[in-house]
Amino acid sequence: MAEALSRVDARLTMRDRTTWCFFSRPATLRVRRICLLLCAAMSGLALIVPPARAAFDHSHARFNALLQEHVVWISNGHASEVDYAAIKREQTVLNDYLAEVAAVTPEQYGDFTKAEKLAFLINAYNAYTIDFVLTKYPDLKSIRDLGSLFSSAWKKRRFPLLGDKRSLDEIEHDMIRKPGDFDDPRIHMAVNCASIGCPALSNEAYVAEHLDKQLDDAVRRFLGDHSRNRADQKALWVSKIFDWYAGDFEKQAGSVTAWLAPFSSQLSDDPQIQAAVASASLRIRYLDYDWALNDRRNPN
Repeated sequence: MAEALSRVDARLTMRDRTTWCFFSRPATLRVRRICLLLCAAMSGLALIVPPARAAFDHSHARFNALLQEHVVWISNGHASEVDYAAIKREQTVLNDYLAEVAAVTPEQYGDFTKAEKLAFLINAYNAYTIDFVLTKYPDLKSIRDLGSLFSSAWKKRRFPLLGDKRSLDEIEHDMIRKPGDFDDPRIHMAVNCASIGCPALSNEAYVAEHLDKQLDDAVRRFLGDHSRNRADQKALWVSKIFDWYAGDFEKQAGSVTAWLAPFSSQLSDDPQIQAAVASASLRIRYLDYDWALNDRRNPN
């Protein structure tokens, strides 16, 4: 048997070798049976061994390059604007990154570290939001224009992620904010809704090895923007985000004012007011939210 097979061209497929066994005159019935068993075994092995998948790039290099090139800090680094027109001209780069994101399977995601998972989901949310805006840009004034009377923009299930089509709401509320997974209110300063009232879109992708520092930086930048968060002798005047997601902040610190207390120096330059913020004794008031697009070319 071994001598017979050794004379067969090594480049033949298993099917070719089986056929050769059947029709070569010296082949006995026993040899033919062995060939059949061998072929069946090899075929079964091919079925149970999945094709190798490329490892996901946790540096998020493609997305990071776009952000660094086309997101600009304004207001002394407390807010940012996005050059959507420029990103649209380079949309193939964004498409390539989103193809990488969409290719990640639930099994691969399950092998990520906790920090890798959170960075992955935040970047996916922000990249898909930009992509969503570009579907109608420049003919829109707000991301809300992408919704309809019957369905908000955030409920449209059009973003492939972890084996399913997701909405932005699903990514944020069912995945990033899923109880027990991350439980980190800082994410509200990292996910970006493409609006002026929203915490700034960072000019770099979130990455696991720097995630804590990046989230802290996002919080300080947002709370230091006194057009959206500030304190005076009467009250804490803060973004509606702290109203909409009050439960997340209360879960971690007991109350919104207690969560904000460590950031007194961002909310006021006055030492007396800072002391009041730090003591969590000020009442809280929520400011109006600006839904205008955070576009670099926005005339506002």
